[in-house]
Amino acid sequence: MLRGSRELRSRSRPGSREEEVLDTDKPKRPIWPIIRRIWITLGVGVTVIFVTWSLIAYRASSAAQEATVSADGVTVRHAAGIWTFSATGVPDDAARLVFFPGALVDPRAYAPLAQAVAREGYVAEIVELPRRGAFGGAESPELAERVRTTLASRGERAIVVGGHSKGGVVASRVAADFGASLNGLLLIGTSHPRDVDLSDIAVPVTKVVGTRDGLASPDEVRANASLLPEHTRWVWIEGGNHSQFGWYGFQPMDRRPRLSASEQRLLMVEAILGLMKSVSASDSTESGGYDTAAAG
Repeated sequence: MLRGSRELRSRSRPGSREEEVLDTDKPKRPIWPIIRRIWITLGVGVTVIFVTWSLIAYRASSAAQEATVSADGVTVRHAAGIWTFSATGVPDDAARLVFFPGALVDPRAYAPLAQAVAREGYVAEIVELPRRGAFGGAESPELAERVRTTLASRGERAIVVGGHSKGGVVASRVAADFGASLNGLLLIGTSHPRDVDLSDIAVPVTKVVGTRDGLASPDEVRANASLLPEHTRWVWIEGGNHSQFGWYGFQPMDRRPRLSASEQRLLMVEAILGLMKSVSASDSTESGGYDTAAAG
């Protein structure tokens, strides 16, 4: 009986060889499900942070929101996805800027730009991208209908189409499809045209580029320069980035600017008004009436 008790204690003694063998036989918890859960948790967290940042970054500034209110002789109207800015007493034949916003950006972020154009005696329209350009909104039939409506209502006015970032993509496509109906093209902070060749269009073209643009880098812009006509006017804003072309926050993936937002926007507006003046000075509202020799 005593011998049996000793044997039992020997077998159950902690650290014994038999216990070590038994421990190795215990099922271990798989590590890959744990790693997957960690990655999923991190992914969800990063996505939430990115979406939250984007919602804040793409929101129109308070100054831009105030610019959507009629004031100082400029009337602002909003209907059917189009913002219209026009000064009191503007002539029926005043040139019109049809502007497309960047993807995800609040369209109101470009209201100060439109106000500046309207105060100089032109009509400015901001055409909203359905779903702010996401989920195919920039290629949607709804946007195509807005473009057709805008062009059909031109009357005697010369029309300049333009856009920032994704809006520049839309403007390039409109120029390719409706070139005969247009009188000018404005491209801001975009590497496009990239998918269409606009090198043969005869209307005035102005391309505005920030040298520190993190989304449409100077190298990307230069790579597609051959798709624009030789008479294109290039406006390089030294130290300008992507976000400061609009009145909204710092955009993800952009670079930090080396000049103030007010300085960059002033240079941009000057380039836009230069284009509008060149279109207004043209002898005809027909695109073919533009003298390419004067465009350089």
